[in-house]
Amino acid sequence: MVSLYVTMMTVKVFRSPARHGYAVEVSPYIPSRVACAASQYYGIAGCGTLLVLDQTETGLTLVRSWEWSDGLFDVAWSEANEHILVAGGGDGSLQLWDTANHSAPLRVAKEHTQEVYTVDWSQTRGESLIVSGSWDQTVKVWDPALSPSLTTLRGHEGVIYSTIWSPHIPGCFASASGDGTLRIWDVKGAACRLAIPAHKAEILSCDWCKYDQNVVATGSVDCTVCVWDLRNIRQPVNQLLGHTYAIRRLKFSPFDKTVLASCSYDFTVRFWDYSRQQPLLDTVEHHSEFVCGLDFNLHIPNQVVDCSWDETVKVYTPACLSVGAHSAAP
Repeated sequence: MVSLYVTMMTVKVFRSPARHGYAVEVSPYIPSRVACAASQYYGIAGCGTLLVLDQTETGLTLVRSWEWSDGLFDVAWSEANEHILVAGGGDGSLQLWDTANHSAPLRVAKEHTQEVYTVDWSQTRGESLIVSGSWDQTVKVWDPALSPSLTTLRGHEGVIYSTIWSPHIPGCFASASGDGTLRIWDVKGAACRLAIPAHKAEILSCDWCKYDQNVVATGSVDCTVCVWDLRNIRQPVNQLLGHTYAIRRLKFSPFDKTVLASCSYDFTVRFWDYSRQQPLLDTVEHHSEFVCGLDFNLHIPNQVVDCSWDETVKVYTPACLSVGAHSAAP
């Protein structure tokens, strides 16, 4: 696929006709490899497609794709095997896929009774668990073989949009819901340890700071990103203003403690440094539809991948994070 040159930024593009991107994740093993969960008809009807792409010098090429009978809304790579991914579907299923197996998933687990909107694979050493969140208002924790779920956690009073493992604390994850709360869970105790009324609107995304175990960010339908210190939840550390429609996903940088990115139904991706008085670093406007998927590349500093309902996956390094640009700003 072609490379475009936009505002001093080289963008690699993959086009997926009639497939609307919901989530992207860069492989933890292979720097050039990206997975994308996509759906027909904006995920409202039709089937889903799981795409595995590789970056080349000039663009993105298709390595593998699988069709699923319902929309696919999220994807996560295994932290233990470079060939394995898990995806969440509109039929309430999680599927385990193997890039070496061209036809069918290795396993399908169907316990959720409504759409699975979020899946995540734990990253802490000595632990291999999958967490899923559903529109059925439950969170489930699974072993990496997707055997019957290890535990089902209830407490949210709305759709669960985001479940993310702590990169620091074993057996701990955060969840964000349509009920306006951010919750912190302890798998061993099968309990919610903290419930934060983070927004007065639905929360579509959350993520943990990669450098501070107490810092979590939330992105909401109210167009704000809030950064929270879990030791003092009376008010956020910072509230990031700029998006004009709902924030669909946010991710902390793996390379900079206070930098994060957010993507939105306003068609933009924004980059922030929450430690600054003027936290907005840059706004990238290169999509013509909702931007739903977003990830940082763990191997290539400041490289970002996103996907949109405009049927594209894009890979780029925003100008504000290129060498010297970020540190020079006030």
